[in-house]
Amino acid sequence: MLIEDIHPTTLAGVKRFAKELKKSKGIKHSDALELASKSANCESFRHAQRTLPMTRPALSKPYILLTIYWSDKELRHRCGRETLRIDLSMPILDLCEKSALRYVRGFGNLRMVAGDHFVCDDIAPNQEYARSRVCAAERSLRFMEHTGLRPYRNRTAYPKILNRDKLPNMDHSTDWIDQASGQFVLVDEPYGGAPDVEERAAWSDRTGWRIEKTGWPGMYSPYDCDLYVGVDQRSGYDLDTLIGKIDAMPVPMVSGNWTGESVSSWETFLSPMAKTRQDERRARCKGMIYPSPSKSTVPYNYNPGCSRRRPTGELGVDGHIEAGRIIKAAMRSEFSRSVVYTRMSALRSDLEDWLAFEIGRGQLEGPEFFDVYYQRTDEDQSFHEKLSSTEDVIAALRGLEGKLKLAYPDCAPLRKQLRRVEMSITLLEKAG
Repeated sequence: MLIEDIHPTTLAGVKRFAKELKKSKGIKHSDALELASKSANCESFRHAQRTLPMTRPALSKPYILLTIYWSDKELRHRCGRETLRIDLSMPILDLCEKSALRYVRGFGNLRMVAGDHFVCDDIAPNQEYARSRVCAAERSLRFMEHTGLRPYRNRTAYPKILNRDKLPNMDHSTDWIDQASGQFVLVDEPYGGAPDVEERAAWSDRTGWRIEKTGWPGMYSPYDCDLYVGVDQRSGYDLDTLIGKIDAMPVPMVSGNWTGESVSSWETFLSPMAKTRQDERRARCKGMIYPSPSKSTVPYNYNPGCSRRRPTGELGVDGHIEAGRIIKAAMRSEFSRSVVYTRMSALRSDLEDWLAFEIGRGQLEGPEFFDVYYQRTDEDQSFHEKLSSTEDVIAALRGLEGKLKLAYPDCAPLRKQLRRVEMSITLLEKAG
């Protein structure tokens, strides 16, 4: 390598390079330091002293930090924060995809706010509960690390036998897949002594599945529950090897052996990877933030942590009655099939919430309120009979879409409802 190709990145590197320059060029040491500093993209040696690290930092082992804030009403609203550092064998997103983490026990309400930090947006009711939640997440990560299993999310390929003939006494079960083989693995964690051994043996004979108890105390509630794993024996999967990996796992972390950081305040914790103002805002627990209205939305209530919002504007009582009529007809129509039902059911639930905020005192009291989106009236029946084809249902949904766009400003809560309508229309067009 030519000496001109050397570009130090640390102050120690600049000094080493200066010694080489002094020897090779026969110049003074101070001049060599200036030249070496410029090779490091610094204006001068003084600039290098101010900006370059002394030495290259050692490569750190992958880790993550889990944080939960808590408030104990029984202790005069004493509050605090629990944070646990977990060293990992690989980066968290190599261990489990971000989209799959919400299926992992303990991670359901944890939000990734930095590359090394997850925060729970719900305020725990006390310190013990907060620690227990964090420990459950830690146990789940250890389980994935040692077994190679990942959360199973393909519901269309879920073993049909488990729906037809459910495992007896199943409790706190989770579904997993072996990344290497693609094998589905059932993990069951019933309370100790609860499963009927003979009943489960008969189930295994009927289904061809093998279910075995492991020696590791488990993820859900160690020492109160037992951990069982089960696979279809006809697959040829080596269940004994998996059980050996589980049994070799270290003692699970529990709140009674807490090793994390406990702070008696709600000051926002920032991880080492939180560098910018945006990182600081992202790290705030939403459960501690008081919601405020915007130009297009308002919160459902003004309690700290309220994340649900609705649009400003009003559909009006008559508009809600028309919307309810269309939704009920679409859900009942023989042409709409089941693809529409789930989306329309979610839509009417949210629209009924909006209606409750929009009506004034004395309007739609008692049964009349529930008639709008849930009860069938004579007018609803007459409208339903007019939908004599798939095209009629689609036209009615397009009309509903237009009514919503006219009544409410463009905002995230409205777009969520419009997506439900648009997806229903798309599925009906494909089915038709």
